[in-house]
Formats: sequence, structure tokens, C-alpha cells
Amino acid sequence: MIGLRILKRRRAVSSELASQFIDIPVANVSDCMSRMFAGGPRLRPMHSGRFMSGAAFTVRTRPGDNLMVHKALQMASPGDVIVVDAGGDLTNAIIGEIMVGTAIGRSLGGFVINGAIRDAGALRQGDFPVYAAGVTHRGPYKDGPGEINVPVSIDGMLIEPGDLVIGDEDGFLSVPIDQAQSLLLAAREKMKVEAAMVAAIAAGTQDFSWIDATLKRLGCEIED
Repeated sequence: MIGLRILKRRRAVSSELASQFIDIPVANVSDCMSRMFAGGPRLRPMHSGRFMSGAAFTVRTRPGDNLMVHKALQMASPGDVIVVDAGGDLTNAIIGEIMVGTAIGRSLGGFVINGAIRDAGALRQGDFPVYAAGVTHRGPYKDGPGEINVPVSIDGMLIEPGDLVIGDEDGFLSVPIDQAQSLLLAAREKMKVEAAMVAAIAAGTQDFSWIDATLKRLGCEIED
């Protein structure tokens, strides 16, 4: 039944590949995806700053209900990131300290909640990755409906079951499975370019000629 179903995840990015993204800034990967994809600025890290990288285990639930999130906790594999589309509603929390503790016990990779969390102080003191749209003390319902391992969309960014999900202090990003390897290589090259720019700034040798060249190309009038 659409709206009330639990599917098997057919494929997922490997844990080996996911681990190679753990020290790459999300911004570098985002730049290599043409700056066209994002899970929205509302979803912010609720933990102390540890990077996140793992395969998406997706959940779609009605706002304020976490029945299917509990089921996902039972089903997800070590390293998985449970990605929950709860409609972005902040009325009721979808997870809190107890469910995060369960996820830690199962060696999961993190939570992405398009909705609210609670027990924010405890989560902020820990380093288990949690991204959410807000905080409320009001707890969830546990009645359903909901779906597991279906495509979800957060602020226009499509996340398929098994896609790579990464996160740092800037937010989170979904990387399609089939593009993950090529984006890893591209992001590493981007890191090298930025490292060279930082070194040039420190040495006072950075080339700013591109600014005037761009203004000229745009036909900008500049008074002498």
C-alpha cells in the first residue's frame, strides 16, 4: 500500500567508498556538483561537529510521527545514515536522546531529520551526527503511516535509498551512488586547488586578475 510500506534496499554505496569522504569538506563536493544540490539551509548540525558519511537508509513519515523511524533503527546496517522526510514540520520531535543512543549502539552513521528533534542539549554535547530543521520539547506520535526505503526529497534534493550522504558544519549533501567515485576524485582535486590558493594568500602572490577580466567581459563601466 502506498504510504504504508517497508521495502528492501536494493543497493547502497560501499562503506569503503563512504569512508573516503569523511575528511573532505561538503563544500568541495558541492562545488563539484555545480552548486546545484542542497538539502536546504534549515537543516543544521545538532551535534558537536563530527563529519558524517554513509549510505542513506530512507524514511518518509507523516509529520510528527516516528513509528517508521523506530523500524528503520532495527533494519539499518552499521554505517548507514537514516534520512527522514517528516515534511519539515517542527510541531513534534521525530527523535531524541534515546533514539540516538540506540543508533550509536547499532553503529549507525547518523540521522538527517527533515523535521524537529528534542533533547538538544544532550545531542549537542555528543558527536553522533544529527542534522535537523529545528527543536521542540513535544514528543512524537507512533501510529504511522510511513514508508521505508523509498526516494525522499528534502528541499528539492532527491535522496535515493543507498545514496551517499555526507555532512559537516556547513550542512549535509546527498551524492548519487553512481557518481560517488568520480566525485571523490573531483573533490580531492578541488581540495588541492584551494590549498594552493590559501598558500598563495599567505605568500602574498594570489592572482586577482580574474576579477577585472570578468567585469570587462560583463561590460561593467569602471571610472578611472
